Amino acid sequence: MEKIASNKSFGGVQGVYTHASSSTKTEMTFAVYEPPQAKDGPVPVLWFLSGLTCSHENAMVKAGMQEHAAKLGMMVVLPDTSPRGDDVPDDPDGSYDFGLGAGFYVNATQAPFAKNYQMYSYIVDELPELIGHEFNADMSRQGISGHSMGGHGALTIGLKNPSIYQSISAFSPIVSPMNCPWGQKALGGYLGDDKAAWAEHDACALVEQGYAKTPLFVDQGTGDDFLEKELKTHLLQEACAKTDHPLTVRMQEGYDHSYFFISTFMSDHMAWHAKALKG
Repeated sequence: MEKIASNKSFGGVQGVYTHASSSTKTEMTFAVYEPPQAKDGPVPVLWFLSGLTCSHENAMVKAGMQEHAAKLGMMVVLPDTSPRGDDVPDDPDGSYDFGLGAGFYVNATQAPFAKNYQMYSYIVDELPELIGHEFNADMSRQGISGHSMGGHGALTIGLKNPSIYQSISAFSPIVSPMNCPWGQKALGGYLGDDKAAWAEHDACALVEQGYAKTPLFVDQGTGDDFLEKELKTHLLQEACAKTDHPLTVRMQEGYDHSYFFISTFMSDHMAWHAKALKG
């Protein structure tokens, strides 16, 4: 692991790091905010997964999470959204919703993407091992959150791994990629035509299959241009109602898909995770 940036922030340290990933076969960049409490002992960890076209940098700079993390004594880990590099395959059409910056947090099985696009293993297995080894992180207390494509990642990864993540939240998540154009393109491109494989990365399908009853907390803006076609929050509400899965959805009047929305409600999400991870 190599440190490439370090800035003092609210008494803690905001760092950016690179390392050679065995999962993606590439160099990967990630950010970690270490709160001041980490100087005195291990602190709980919140993962924040970003959306399409993003990297570790978007939430690090725009979400305003450092102040809240410092007050709560919480470490925040911000991974990248896909492998990167000149040899990493991209969308042949150059579209923003597939390929570089759009890993969808799955392990690809289809050529030419299977070699590098192993983002599920990277997020669930490889990077946590590195964080636990290199930082003063209490890996027995982990929560996961994310935005848009990253909200999809947070919901699905959290539901599938209840022994790892004690709290799950999302901003404007893609709740059912099997039922929206972004998700259908990504799951088809990375996983092929097997709809059973798709269902393993669809939050609504996981809820309906009876995966862990970890409570879910979702904020969604009513002014979000992607709500009706891509995000479809109502599908998650229906799936959770059908299975009695604990869900809190707040439809925030007039808010859009941007980080202006995320930064407005970030303190609520971090407080949600802090309560669940208090020990």
